[in-house]
Amino acid sequence: MAASRLSSVLSHLTPGQKPIDKILSQNPDDVVITLAIRTPLTKARKGGFKDTHLDGLVFKTLEQVVRRSNLDPALVEDICLGNVNDSKAAYYVRAACLAAGFPNTTSASSVNRFCSSGLKAVQDIANQISNGNIDIGLAVGAESMSDGGDRLSRPFVDEILEASQEARDCLMPMGQTSENVGKDFNITRELQDRYAAESYRRAEVAQKAGWFDDEIVPITVKVDGKDVKLTKDEGPRWGTTFESLSKIRPAFPDYGDKSTGGNSSQVTDGAAAILLMRRSKALELGQPILAKFCGATVAGLAPRIMGIGPTVAIPKLLSKLQISLDDIDVVELNEAFASMAVYCRDTLKIDWEKMNVRGGAIALGHPLGATGARQIVTGLSECRRRKAKVLLTSMCIGTGQGMAGLFVNEQL
Repeated sequence: MAASRLSSVLSHLTPGQKPIDKILSQNPDDVVITLAIRTPLTKARKGGFKDTHLDGLVFKTLEQVVRRSNLDPALVEDICLGNVNDSKAAYYVRAACLAAGFPNTTSASSVNRFCSSGLKAVQDIANQISNGNIDIGLAVGAESMSDGGDRLSRPFVDEILEASQEARDCLMPMGQTSENVGKDFNITRELQDRYAAESYRRAEVAQKAGWFDDEIVPITVKVDGKDVKLTKDEGPRWGTTFESLSKIRPAFPDYGDKSTGGNSSQVTDGAAAILLMRRSKALELGQPILAKFCGATVAGLAPRIMGIGPTVAIPKLLSKLQISLDDIDVVELNEAFASMAVYCRDTLKIDWEKMNVRGGAIALGHPLGATGARQIVTGLSECRRRKAKVLLTSMCIGTGQGMAGLFVNEQL
């Protein structure tokens, strides 16, 4: 479906028109974003959402969508939840949407593509709209890492383990794959710590300046039995420096000595929601058009170095759209680990001044299924702040994949 969508974009090009001009143009059949919000990101097992289970987190997020969209919930035809850890996510999103005010005519499902699940949910809803299956849909990414992890309860069956080394590599813990990237591509501990320090610095600057205020919706939850209103991300540690990070012990000593709790993404709870519809429908309903969805794609690579997935997904997407990184104004690239973030930045030659301007998952946190959607919310907010147009988001994906998406900001 993604390939079909991308081909459709290219087919509308007129003679003499550059591909980027088409991407920036407006068409009644465009898939557009009319609402993009997220919750604060909180520390798993000890932060603001530690007592809020996934169904509660999704419910609270959907309540905010209903309140802030100025849209009759009955018009939303489908909701897709991106989630990694919970096999019961489809039950939770269906019940949560009914409780939040969506009628039983609004369908719901869940999708899991590991860390890109939130972006995958956006892609699935966008493709349904593009193909004419629905007019309006909602994509949500949510993760309660307080409720547990996604580790397998057993190894793969013997036939799989005996057939392929790469199949066996899918059992590698993410920390091991980060150490593999560090070793294979000489991403030193110093490079990783310096990258992480800058992520923290940027997040601190953004938080102090209030740049996150227009993307975060306050959420009231129970914490230790008391009502607490959550308004800010808990991950940024103000004053973090390269020197302080360099003193932290390796987190995965069985596999290497470069990745630490300071230069790896934080374990986090949080959610994000993206409301999408056809442009003509948005204009008919008087909905604000924030951005246009231009396409998304996925690409595979060796599981043992899964973190460098963006280096295969981003060129694939740009090639399909016939544009280059020079056409991109803001890049949101998931900082699963500093090892992969440094490699992806340097290999793709991404201008660091336009990549993760407000910090990334190292400083903000990485609620697995939510980050792919959270990056869109953050990236569009940054585009509005700097009056920029083209946003590129990308994720590395466990088991060796990468995903990338392209959006055009229309709130200049």
